[in-house]
Amino acid sequence: MPTKPKAGFGNWHIFFTPGNMPSTVIARIEYDTNTSVLLIEFRSGLIYEYLNVPEKIYQALKHSRTKGIYFNQQIKPLYASRKLGQ
Repeated sequence: MPTKPKAGFGNWHIFFTPGNMPSTVIARIEYDTNTSVLLIEFRSGLIYEYLNVPEKIYQALKHSRTKGIYFNQQIKPLYASRKLGQ
């Protein structure tokens, strides 16, 4: 069962949850349409929020056949992020 987003966040779309993500790098993807925050949980257990991500980028990640490559080329170098937890 996916963990709940942090309190105060609005309209989250949970695309994949642990166990059904077709990626060797990414375990979970969530996107908040109200704040344009993309949450990515990696298989390592690390969780990051990427800020001001347009919904079209989230949709492209969601539909990408190679999510790790798309993330490394189109999200990681272009959007501010913050590590959650630990």
